[in-house]
Amino acid sequence: MFSNYKLARTVGLFASGAYLAAGAPCDLYASGGTPCVAAHSTTRSLYSNYSGNLYQVKRADGTTLNITPTSGIANSAAQDTFCSGSTCVISIIYDQSGKGNHLTVAPKGSAGAGPGAGGADNLASATAAPVYLNGTHKVYGVYVASGVGYRNNNAVGTAKGDAAQGIYAVLDGTHYNGGCCFDYGNAETNSADTGAASMEALYFGNINVWGTGAGSGPWIMADMENGLFSGQNAKNNAADPSINHRFVTAVLKGQPNNWAIRGGDSTTGSLSTFYSGVRPNGYNPMKKQGAIILGIGGDNSHGAVGTFYEGVMTSGFPTDATENSVQANIVSAHYSTSG
Repeated sequence: MFSNYKLARTVGLFASGAYLAAGAPCDLYASGGTPCVAAHSTTRSLYSNYSGNLYQVKRADGTTLNITPTSGIANSAAQDTFCSGSTCVISIIYDQSGKGNHLTVAPKGSAGAGPGAGGADNLASATAAPVYLNGTHKVYGVYVASGVGYRNNNAVGTAKGDAAQGIYAVLDGTHYNGGCCFDYGNAETNSADTGAASMEALYFGNINVWGTGAGSGPWIMADMENGLFSGQNAKNNAADPSINHRFVTAVLKGQPNNWAIRGGDSTTGSLSTFYSGVRPNGYNPMKKQGAIILGIGGDNSHGAVGTFYEGVMTSGFPTDATENSVQANIVSAHYSTSG
């Protein structure tokens, strides 16, 4: 049998402190016939050959700097030098897929004006979420405090209507709350609630207004608009467990009248399937619109908190085998809280 260790060694390796992505997440999705249409990370390259911009930081004086990878890992030393003696925010999270689906500050939505100038949301601190890759390389995640939000309402190539898609994200499993809504994924293009089934985004937190899982949370759920779902039932689905990992791999995928939630520890082991089955009542067919959000709900509800390290959206419904290979690559990146 091909062990998880051997698989991890095959799909993503570290050697001599350098990240050698023999099969980075988007390479693996492409091999599975479900290519990435958006790929966002402030920590590393999500393609083995990607050397472009990962994200942009903006200093208090308005000056900006693009952060690129070195051997696949974000060059945080450049950020530290640039931001020394000042404060910095993450002003752009670049899309690595080549489709230009970059994330910038979320505009005002139907849930009300954002806390920032002009009704927009706030930008995340560039230094609030330091972690390490391979035990030695310091990188920074996207620390979403209440009021922070990113969005692209003009995304290209994302799923619309009832078209199939996949999503994964690596998150901080200890940074969450019961606010609405810490999401990453597919949302409305007008920043307004346009009704049930107009979204399909990953959610992480312990809000209990709509669906819930086992225990007190936090849970990986799906935001499909006008409801967070942990399974077919609109309320509790006991098979969706509370999460207790420091680093969480969260997976959501959907196709006509079928969707699944999967998850696992980003530092070890494989993915588990928490739900796989038909859509909830009123959500078949889906009416996805194709915008991309991070840290907020589809109508710009921005009361939630969370931390995002990396994530992608795909064209098509990924197989479990493809997602398992992606998980092995994530494990091989060796996310940790100390160097």
